[in-house]
Amino acid sequence: MNTLGAIAFALIAAVGNALFVAAQKKAAGVDNGISFIVCSLAVTVALLLALAPSFGAPQYAHTLRQGGGWIIASGIGLFLVYLGFNLLYTRYGASQYILYAVLSILTTTVVVGVWWFKETFNLYHWGALLCALATVLLYWWGDIKG
Repeated sequence: MNTLGAIAFALIAAVGNALFVAAQKKAAGVDNGISFIVCSLAVTVALLLALAPSFGAPQYAHTLRQGGGWIIASGIGLFLVYLGFNLLYTRYGASQYILYAVLSILTTTVVVGVWWFKETFNLYHWGALLCALATVLLYWWGDIKG
């Protein structure tokens, strides 16, 4: 695996995520958080529609036939991400991201990657997972100690 390539793509996602979190935090002042999400999603769709041709002919009908069930699953997943982020950040704040990050490690890396898709996971990966769990415990401890 090209680790530098993976890090570069992860950095793109991380920067986008930070911007998304900041915007969701600011959405706390909006009367209807769901309408904020819908407007945000409209911007996302417009940007993706503009970008799609640079990856080749979009062929939306073919894509729907080819991956319909997974498209529905992905849409439900994005819905849950948008909803969960909005509720988490407008009610608890951006500093709670650490909880999402570690829970994502468990749900995405372990459940989806290792368990579902049987991707490799060595001793070092398990060590990183244990460190992530320790992160949540330390964060929780910090909340208790104030």
